[in-house]
Order: sequence, then structure tokens, then C-alpha cells
Amino acid sequence: MTTINIHEAKSTFSRLIENVLQGGDVTIAKAGKPVARLVPIKETKIFRKPGSLKGKIFIADDFDAPLPSDLQAAFEGR
Repeated sequence: MTTINIHEAKSTFSRLIENVLQGGDVTIAKAGKPVARLVPIKETKIFRKPGSLKGKIFIADDFDAPLPSDLQAAFEGR
């Protein structure tokens, strides 16, 4: 783990990001007191199961029916 002050962090930000991409951990301090950490983001893979919402979603029969004329006019700015 590396600890640096804010001024140095601003000056060497790209290098710090490269350090983090390599698995490093950087602590940023203000007046010697730690205030923030740069750490790598752990990607999480989302598992999706097709059909898992079957029976839980309702779509009305008239979902794609034309809008009433006054509402259509409002959308068109008339």
C-alpha cells in the first residue's frame, strides 16, 4: 500500500491509476491524515437465467394502442 499527499496525487494521477490497475492500493492523505483510497474495482459477473421473471410481469393488451388524440397532441407540442 502506498500513501501520498494530495498535491503529489494530483501531479502523478496517471501513475497512481497504473499502480491500481496492477493490483496496488493507494492511500491519499491531507496533512498526513488519510482521507481517500484508490483501489481496483472488482468486476462482478451478473448471472442471468432466461425466463426467471415468467409470470411476474404483466403487459396490458392495449400496451401499443394509439394514444388519445389530446395526449398525442401534447407529445407533439400542439
